[in-house]
Amino acid sequence: MNPLPGFRDFYPETLAVRRYVFSKWRDAARRYGFREYDGPPLEPLELFTQKSGDEIVGQLFNFVDKGDRAVALRPEMTPTLARMVGAHHRDYKKPIKWFAIPQLFRYEKQQRGRLREHFQFNADIIGEGDDTADAELIALAIESLRSFGLTNDDFVVRISSREAWRQKFFALGLDEHQKQTAAFQAIDKLEREPREKTEEKLSGLSLTKGQIAEMLAFASPQATSSMHAGMASIQPVLNLLGTELQAFCRADFRIVRGLAYYTGIVWEIHDRKGELRAIAGGGRYDNLISLMTDGKLSLPAAGFGMGDVVLTELLKMRGLLKDVQLEPGLDCYVVITGGKAQKGNLVVNGSEETWRDQASFYIHQWRHKGLAIDYDLAGGNVTRHQQVAKEKGARFFLVFGPDEWSKGEVSVKDLLLGGEPSAVKVTEVVERLRTMTGQST
Repeated sequence: MNPLPGFRDFYPETLAVRRYVFSKWRDAARRYGFREYDGPPLEPLELFTQKSGDEIVGQLFNFVDKGDRAVALRPEMTPTLARMVGAHHRDYKKPIKWFAIPQLFRYEKQQRGRLREHFQFNADIIGEGDDTADAELIALAIESLRSFGLTNDDFVVRISSREAWRQKFFALGLDEHQKQTAAFQAIDKLEREPREKTEEKLSGLSLTKGQIAEMLAFASPQATSSMHAGMASIQPVLNLLGTELQAFCRADFRIVRGLAYYTGIVWEIHDRKGELRAIAGGGRYDNLISLMTDGKLSLPAAGFGMGDVVLTELLKMRGLLKDVQLEPGLDCYVVITGGKAQKGNLVVNGSEETWRDQASFYIHQWRHKGLAIDYDLAGGNVTRHQQVAKEKGARFFLVFGPDEWSKGEVSVKDLLLGGEPSAVKVTEVVERLRTMTGQST
């Protein structure tokens, strides 16, 4: 039986990639001073309809639980963050710099780079309205992608401004909030729908052909020179990024972001070749916390999300996942020779234990002291299991054999450096292996 459409099984190989991606995200966030948080995957349905309206219900996995409560699996993390900050903001100094790696769920059509569940790197700064917060988040997103080996040739940050667009709307006489929202949704699909369809949507807002042409000219990628009317909104952020990070960015007023709660700078990261969906997207949402707390708390905020599905696909296309280890390497792999039932000379509680019992006793001791150890559970051929040890990424190959045991020793071979095996006292294995790898004991 296969998983439900749009959901994934994570076999060891794919889980290793997920673990690798998460580790890079966490390391980048740590270097930028962000702290990790999380929330429940199941939330009251109202948490999402309060922000996005009842129309979002069609995109959710929602149901009525056994307590007769309307609930939904979280489709995004920002409402949960706003709820958490609203409840305990007094406990934290501002600005709050938090990140999370939640699993998110959306009931929507599957496409390349979009499933019905995915993991997402979310980073947000709460309580800082200055452009420095926007620049900090863009820099973090760039740095996280660079840490995978991606370069300026692989991706671009396309930056725009909702505020610049609103000024344009007002200049065109489009001052009703609902009409502005509809206009944003039309502009957001400019690159995914025919121009004629966008013009049709905009004409439904009582805009003339001349006004529509002016609006589309504002969004034109050829209209992003320093003379563009919207550049005043985003230039301070570009300046804060500095020359090195600016090379990853460009102004692009086709970017408006589909979510209604954005208020200022908005941006998306795309692969340079335009083969995939957006890798990441974010922006400023200064009014959301006030909305989520019924006006009891107002804090400026900005954040972004970066999904694992598109990112992993890009990393595969660029050949940057070839060296991801299936599991962290073992310290050693142990083979016990001499057969299961062979008696040893160790007497415990008045009864003589089997040979494998004695070996198992020491293996568990070594694990308790911190060594990562696997061993052949059924007993087997030394030569064959040495190859198994290499496949499992073990540094050392240990053999418990009758001859060695009679001297209280095991045979140790360094699979990295090669050479002949050496005899090591069974009571000194942990210290010797740590010495051989340069670790302190």
